[in-house]
Formats: sequence, structure tokens, C-alpha cells
Amino acid sequence: QVQLVESGGGLVQAGDSLRLSCAASERTLSRYAMGWFRQAPGKEREFVSAMSGSATNTRYADSVKGRFTISRDNAKNTVYLQMNSLKPEDTANYSCAAARTYSIYSIPHDYTYWGQGTQVTVSS
Repeated sequence: QVQLVESGGGLVQAGDSLRLSCAASERTLSRYAMGWFRQAPGKEREFVSAMSGSATNTRYADSVKGRFTISRDNAKNTVYLQMNSLKPEDTANYSCAAARTYSIYSIPHDYTYWGQGTQVTVSS
């Protein structure tokens, strides 16, 4: 059982930056692909970014490419999502997820463990 705890959300203005963190209870996090997803009220959960366990492969949604960067520190059992040039449409609850795989996933169904999420609100 892997427990994930997100932090770093908040209320910011358009153009600002935030860095989300996802702390995992798993000591061998390098065995897990990690993903970030978001869900806005009334909308389905949406893929944001993912990274393989070895950090050699990354994937981004088109809507965040060039603005968001995923990274991980396996020694600290933590994954990050650096979000720059935030837009009001980025407003959502952001969750991290983990999957025991050497691959990389962008579909929520492929992830086994989920955090509770952290709210990001971007005002115009």
C-alpha cells in the first residue's frame, strides 16, 4: 500500500507559478511511474503529466506543455509539478498517482494509488 500526500496548492493570479509536491510512503519509489491529474468541478479527471520510475521518460498534456514540468527525487520519495504561467483554466484539484510499472501511463485507470489532492485556483 502506497500512501500519497499532495501539497503546494493555493490561490494565485494568472501568470504566477506554483510547485506541487507529492510525498510517497514507498521507499522504492523508483519502481513506480508517477502521474499528475486534475479535476475541475463538473468535469472529468484530466491527465496533466507523468514520469517513469527512472525519470527517463516524461509525458505532458498538450494544454500544459511548455508551462508545467514534472520531476522526482526518489531519495526523498517525492514527485513535483512545477507550474508556470498559470491560467484560470488550470483551476482544479490536482492529484498525484502511482503505478508499479517500468512504463509510463496517462490514463487514470492504469494507476493504483492516489492522493487526496490539492486545490489550485488561478484568478484572472
